[in-house]
Amino acid sequence: MWVIKLGGSLLGAPELLRWLELLVQFGDGKVVIVPGGGLFANSVREAQKISNISDEVAHQLALLAMDQFGILLAGMNSGLVTASSELELAERGWQHRGIVWLPSKMVLADASIPQSWQVTSDSLSAWLANKLGAVQLILVKSKSLVTYQKVAPNKLQHLVDDDLIDSQFVNFSASKSFQVWALNKADYTIFEQGFNVRKLQEKGLQLNAINS
Repeated sequence: MWVIKLGGSLLGAPELLRWLELLVQFGDGKVVIVPGGGLFANSVREAQKISNISDEVAHQLALLAMDQFGILLAGMNSGLVTASSELELAERGWQHRGIVWLPSKMVLADASIPQSWQVTSDSLSAWLANKLGAVQLILVKSKSLVTYQKVAPNKLQHLVDDDLIDSQFVNFSASKSFQVWALNKADYTIFEQGFNVRKLQEKGLQLNAINS
């Protein structure tokens, strides 16, 4: 199983359509898309400023924002289906479908997950990867990652410091059961013949090393 997080910043980028096409073509029920919050989450931030609601309430709304972006992604490609529970994820896998995870139901059921802005879709993608026993977790970013290739060994911490990954991701991705990678949105090209680990190793920015 692979988990691929598609950030909300990809909305409107032509690369997003190609990512979705490839996930439908080659996903085969073995790849789960984690949606970012994007403009929906930004609306929650603005609403919190106006209403002064707590971070706990904002966290719930931000999860629903991820659900919204997930539904939007599924609406962009008819080959995608949504899943909001472990049973639905398993069923969509058996059906060999392209899967978009809607996180609110599962995440809100886990009281151990901090309810704050420090936990974003990045950390939740790692949480899901642990839950599903995934072997690869990929974070797709809009920003170029070339400069981080030259940083060793703390690539992950540099991404955190630059606000490309949330501060809790280090804790959520500490598992040794899956590899963590970052890719630029244009890197969909490495999967045009299918989801291949060798291609991922050649192009991807591996982030696990900090946890060793």
